[in-house]
Amino acid sequence: MDIKVWMYVIYLAVSVGLTIWVARALSRNGQVFLEEVFAEERLARAVNSLLVVGFYLLNLGYVTVAMKHPDPVDSTSQAMEELSLKIGLVLLVLGALHFFNVFALGRYRRNRLRQLATHPPLAPIGRLPMPSAPPGSQLVGAYPGGPQPTGAHPAGPQSGGPQPGGGPTTNPPTR
Repeated sequence: MDIKVWMYVIYLAVSVGLTIWVARALSRNGQVFLEEVFAEERLARAVNSLLVVGFYLLNLGYVTVAMKHPDPVDSTSQAMEELSLKIGLVLLVLGALHFFNVFALGRYRRNRLRQLATHPPLAPIGRLPMPSAPPGSQLVGAYPGGPQPTGAHPAGPQSGGPQPGGGPTTNPPTR
């Protein structure tokens, strides 16, 4: 047999073997991740099966399309260089598919958790109290020792809960 034919045989054997090994590892270890993403075991198994089929189709399709080498291969070293280039590209495609799937499923999971959140973010109720000034110092524009704005207390609302009209005042402090 020709060196080029041996290169093709080795390329197919290594590429298909890597594809099967990676697909099984991702399927087995990704099941737990998919159950967390979808919060239902049956749906996670179905999506896992679909992802494995899509993974096989995309990767094996790429392997077969990238197999062709138009130039003649005259030496074993040239065949090894071409083989390493082709297998390296297969590994890059495998990695890119994996990271795309993880990224897409992570975004789906975040959106699902955001929709399931029971409590919306809370709006601020009032203002924080001003720090007390050390004796003998004067804070410019501070409430202690200075004029108080009308309708507001420097420490905020005095009761334990929110009060109507206890938000920020619209009157500027007088000087």
